[in-house]
Amino acid sequence: MRRDPHHRTVVGRTLLVIALGAGVAGCSAVGDPLSAEPYDAADQISFSGPTAEGGTADPDTPLEVVAEDSDGRITDVTAVDTKGRHMAGELAADGSRWHSTSPLVAGASYTIRVSTESADGAPGRKVLALTTGKPASKSLGVAFGPEAGTYGVGQPLTAELTEPVKDPAQRAVVERGLKVSSTPSAGGAWHWVDDKKLHFRPKDYWPENATVRVRSTLEGVRINDRLRGGRSEPLTIRTGDRLVAVTDVAAHRLTVYKGDKQIRTIPVTAGKPGFETRNGIKVVLGKERTVQMRSSSIGIAEGSAESYDMPVHFAARVTWSGEYVHAAPWSVGSQGYANVSHGCVGMSTGEAEWFYDTVRKGDLITVVNSKGADMEPFGNGFGDWNLDWTDWRAGSALTGGAAAGSAPEETARLRPQPA
Repeated sequence: MRRDPHHRTVVGRTLLVIALGAGVAGCSAVGDPLSAEPYDAADQISFSGPTAEGGTADPDTPLEVVAEDSDGRITDVTAVDTKGRHMAGELAADGSRWHSTSPLVAGASYTIRVSTESADGAPGRKVLALTTGKPASKSLGVAFGPEAGTYGVGQPLTAELTEPVKDPAQRAVVERGLKVSSTPSAGGAWHWVDDKKLHFRPKDYWPENATVRVRSTLEGVRINDRLRGGRSEPLTIRTGDRLVAVTDVAAHRLTVYKGDKQIRTIPVTAGKPGFETRNGIKVVLGKERTVQMRSSSIGIAEGSAESYDMPVHFAARVTWSGEYVHAAPWSVGSQGYANVSHGCVGMSTGEAEWFYDTVRKGDLITVVNSKGADMEPFGNGFGDWNLDWTDWRAGSALTGGAAAGSAPEETARLRPQPA
């Protein structure tokens, strides 16, 4: 703790005044003040200004506790609200004052415990109540995703904010209030996609058959002068078995792994020249038993030699721009031998039905050995796993890069195994 250079009475702070007199009642019968039980310092501690007992404090005004008698000192101050949130503070080296260093929560009730020591060494204590009012600022809501359910181990969590947050320090306040827990445990980090959206993922994938919970503790917390956290609904999801499908475009095959075991190898066709399939790790976004695919959706002019408009069955979507793994009975002769699609991974109807029934949202599709572009980390689905752990943590307002003393490491990824 460092000595505060400022005068004890600070304009604009919520004040709790403590008068510490010498020889206050409460010493032991033998006159040894250090052996006495702490006396009730009720007569020495009082609210002043807008926080008089029973009043309401301005949450945007820092809290200050001051010892009026220079011969006595404050030894400790704790302030905790009814949700268990502690208010951080700093005690001057000489015990003359204590002030809050973290914002007060709006619409909260605090219990403040002040410990003191008189000039004679007699310990004192007082428990006080402080209620903060509602701010005039906007409320920051948080909507978590995906919706409740069971997902593959590659499913990121998302947090959508109702208001943009750009300042790094304010982003740090937001991140601290977004709590993620997993059973079994899995450490992870938030990454700011833009001013209103964050994604959370572990270093590697989620544990299998885990329960993952995310909640906000930002309600009433000051983000800036015009913005405070609002009420948000928590979210619980679960993960299933780890399922990863690796498409080797050069070998024209898709290999499915469940846990560490290879369970199926499927002949496939992928994107032909000019329509190459994206390389990288993708997450299954959804499944459609039948989807109408039109070439116009990927920029192919109607009536051209490459145009198409047809129903496609057993389709697992992996990008918002139209990349799927699906049944392609028209290209069975090329599957396992050549790449003839417009970017999707195609297989026989029977294999596609098995794949459709086996995968779920959040499962992982990895494409290797394609001449196509790399999968985008954001904006075209969940490409989050294509950022290594150091780059992922660099997108957090709290970590801003690799943790001190840790070596940069890439996220673990499954690669094709020998047939």
